[in-house]
Amino acid sequence: MPTAIAVTSADLALPAQDERTLPAVVLKDLDRRPLEQVLAEVVAVLETHGHLVVVHSAAVPAAVERRLRTVRSLLETDRIALFKPELPPLGVAVLARQLRQLASCDLSPGVLASAGRLLTHYVHAGALLGSVARLDRVPVDLKAHAKSWVPGSQFAVVAHPQPQLVRLAPGAALTGPEFGTWMLTARGQLQSDWVTGTLGPSWKVQGLRETALPAESPAWWGTGKLIEFCSYLPDLSVLYQLVGSVRQSSCHWCGIDVIGDRCVFCSATAPPPAQHHQLTAG
Repeated sequence: MPTAIAVTSADLALPAQDERTLPAVVLKDLDRRPLEQVLAEVVAVLETHGHLVVVHSAAVPAAVERRLRTVRSLLETDRIALFKPELPPLGVAVLARQLRQLASCDLSPGVLASAGRLLTHYVHAGALLGSVARLDRVPVDLKAHAKSWVPGSQFAVVAHPQPQLVRLAPGAALTGPEFGTWMLTARGQLQSDWVTGTLGPSWKVQGLRETALPAESPAWWGTGKLIEFCSYLPDLSVLYQLVGSVRQSSCHWCGIDVIGDRCVFCSATAPPPAQHHQLTAG
């Protein structure tokens, strides 16, 4: 019974990367539908899959995030994990698909849900922007703000893993991953070939795909004049090897196997080493 991976809108449910990628559960319009209907939908997912991991963007409406927490609270269950990675919407969609790939493997629910934090470190996410005047998720200096008002100015930005911002000009470059990746792009209201023609080759991407721009992207980036991009590890074997190489432990509170120091299902953090020794000895 594979763990279900859910997203909060259909545009975050990317097409399958390979034949083993499981479909995403789309929990759409959470803030607009009756609570009873949403509860029934989540209960049905839990009955079918046992555990549910909901991946959502920081740009999701506050009402949606509140509804998710309400549902988990009302069901009084430790089988729902809510994961909000520090990634732009396209990066969130890519990460959710990677978890959908891994959901087909022999990973326990806790390890699979914990894998999201690990895999986030290998995602490089950014955008080409027509303005940074309203960009508040990446540090922008006053000089860049002033230049953003010049007609025709464009800015290349990396939001994760390390913030970068350069004004687009001959020779402009962004530091990319030091390992082989594919790149996914999503075009908003901006016309440019820089991402596919310059950035992709400079990052030595091994493949390039395009998808529709997530609805939450303009809010996240502060403008609809953008081309969002994300480079990522596409191969299931590599993802599985990364997750499998990390030491697993059992949550001292709920007992589920996890990687990292925080249980994504019950939210308990690992106790200090001395306390952990007492717990295991007792």
